Parts: sequence; C-alpha cells; structure tokens
Amino acid sequence: MIVKLREDAGTILTQALQAVMPEQAVRRALTQSFTRSSGQLIMIAAGKAAGRMAQAAYELLGNQINSGLIISKYGHLPRAIGPFTCIEAGHPVPDENSFEAARQALALVRPLGEADQVIFLLSGGASSLFEWPLIPAAELQAITKQLLRSAASIVEINCLRKRFSKVKGGRFAAACAPAAVFTVVLSDIIGDPLDMIASGPTTADRSTSAQAAAIAAKYQLKLSAAARACLAAETPKKLERVQTVVTGSVKTLCLAAAAACRQLGYETFILTDHLDCQAREAGRFLADIAQTHAGKGRRLAFIAGGETVVHLTGQGKGGRNQELALAAAAGLPSGCAVFSLGSDGTDGPTDAAGAYVDSDSLAALIRAGFDPYLVLEANNAYPALQAIDSLIMTGPTGTNVNDVAVLLTDQ
Repeated sequence: MIVKLREDAGTILTQALQAVMPEQAVRRALTQSFTRSSGQLIMIAAGKAAGRMAQAAYELLGNQINSGLIISKYGHLPRAIGPFTCIEAGHPVPDENSFEAARQALALVRPLGEADQVIFLLSGGASSLFEWPLIPAAELQAITKQLLRSAASIVEINCLRKRFSKVKGGRFAAACAPAAVFTVVLSDIIGDPLDMIASGPTTADRSTSAQAAAIAAKYQLKLSAAARACLAAETPKKLERVQTVVTGSVKTLCLAAAAACRQLGYETFILTDHLDCQAREAGRFLADIAQTHAGKGRRLAFIAGGETVVHLTGQGKGGRNQELALAAAAGLPSGCAVFSLGSDGTDGPTDAAGAYVDSDSLAALIRAGFDPYLVLEANNAYPALQAIDSLIMTGPTGTNVNDVAVLLTDQ
C-alpha cells in the first residue's frame, strides 16, 4: 500500500508540473495579445522560469527581436538561447550579478523611443535576480536576510523590496518610457497581485509608504537613515503604455494535480489554492485531516496550493515544503502519505523540490536518530528527510507557480 502511494505521488507531481510549463502560455499571450510595431523590439526575461519563457518567445518571434537579456537563478539556464545575453544571479538574496543584470537591462531600454517596444517575461524569483538598489548592496542583502528569517509573507517582503530598488514597483516600466511595454507574467503569488509578483517592475504600485513603514516596524527591522528615507518615498502609481498578461498560477497547478489524482482513482478535494501560513502548521493540519478520514475504505486526495513560510529558529538546512512534510509525518495514520513541493524544483536554499512522507516515515526517522520536533526547531529538515530517502529531487523545472501539497489516503 505504501509503495503504491509513493508511486502515485510521483505520477501526480509529474503531471501537475507538466501542466504549468510556461512555453504554451507564452506563445498564447504573444499570439493573442501582442501587436508588433515598426520600431525596435527588446526582450527581457527575468525569474526562475526565464529560460523557458524566453525560448518560447524566441521560437515565435525570431529575428524580430533586436536584442535581449535573460536573467535567472544559478543552474537554471543550462544552455544558450538564441543570440541573447544570459546572466545567472543570486536567489533569494541578490548578489552582484543581480545588480549587473539590472544595469544591463536599463542600458538596453534607455535609448528607446515611442515606436519601440519591450517584451518583459516575468516569473517568480525576479525580486532578487533583477535588482539595482537605492541603498548600499550590503544593507539590502542584510535587510533581505532579516525578512527571510522573520516569517514575513512574500507580499510583505516585496512591499519593502520595491522601496529600496531602482527597477521595482513600476520603476523599470518608467525607465522604458516612451517605449511600450508588454509584460507576460507567470504568477508565483497567491491571488496574482501584479504589483507584487517579482515586486512589480512594470506595474503601477498599489502599496503605500505607510504600509511599508508598518511592515518594517512589525518585524523590527534594523534600517539605516537612507533606508528609512526610501520607505518614505512613493513609487509610481500610474504608468502609460504598459500591458500585462498573466499566463499561469498556482490555481492551474492545483487543478492539474487534482486531475491526476482522479485519473488514479482518488476521490479528490481542492482544499485551497490560497495556502498562506507557517509550513509546519500546514503539515500538522494535513495530518489532522488524515486522522479524520483514514480507515474508512475510501481512496481520498486533499490538495492545498499556495506558499507557506518558515520562521527560522535554528541554523539548519531545509525549506518550507520539507518542513511541511516533516511536520505531517509525526501525525499520519496508517495508509496515508503527504508530499509537498515547490513548482520551480528548489525548496528554500536547497537542491530538493520538497519531500514525501507516509505513515512509515516517523518510525524511520526515529530509527535514523532524528526527533522530528527537534529537527523542526533547528530548521534542519533536509538531512533528516535525506536519511530516510524522502526528498523529492526534480532539478530546476523551468516554471514557478508557488507550491502544492497533497494528502493521499488509501484505506
């Protein structure tokens, strides 16, 4: 039974990821919504899915694109794409390559005129991959680390990131003017808020300086006088000649996972595509659901999509999906399994996409010398799950539309 659950988990995750690959969505957006003008055409792709998005655009438009720049995470651009410049940069903390990428992008669009166009292919991760800070780089990196450790939501983090950047919060679109900007977005934020996805480089910002100041106070951030001045400066609230199309989101991921579950014979329920809480709480909740429904002679699947957070209390190695799975493992009854993964193939700062656990995992962890409670307190899920062969390793997938967690019962 447990072996079958693991086989089913592999089938479900494979089919779900295939449904959110960006190529078809990019082609659809460009063929249905984009009109080529007579001027220059510049293509910029930024984010974890930048490679596949750019490849799809190049295959469709070819030498109509005069020049281009592709920016992604280290290890996410395995090959050259057309004649375009490719830069790999730091994530989730920006590095010098992130700054160089933004400098090159601004240099490309600065000379453009009214007849020219910019295609911006945007996916999650671009907040750190595409950056030119208004404050010293070291301070920006330190603030980013403070936020990542605080359990702040991605919306809160990006609200602040915009304020410290020359290219976020609509400022990159403003730099492209008077050229027209056509943005294709692969959403990695619950509810698809355009001004928050990748910190909204081409979208008028709906957040305010007062909100940013409140977030900084909430998490007691250590900020210099220059950083506080950035918080007080408003971002662009209106942009001209900017069109945006959203091509994919976590809802698509959940629907695809549900379809795969039904094909395998599970009675399937999508609990939410707005999961937004601490990872270990989500894991415990799925285990609680398993306790209610297991042992009733029904094959059930419960799906939750979104993006959880981790409150760092230790110095270990892991990610939110690994913490979710590990927290679930402690409470799973017989004949149940939970798996959770990031659609981009990387969970936190690790090479795992997430993890799979079942009702045998707790005993396996204890035999291997791991106490799940202590492991979670140390934020050290990776080595514990690695020891019991529970890590999900996909490698970079080429897409990025949040996370999906699935509970399977087979009794």
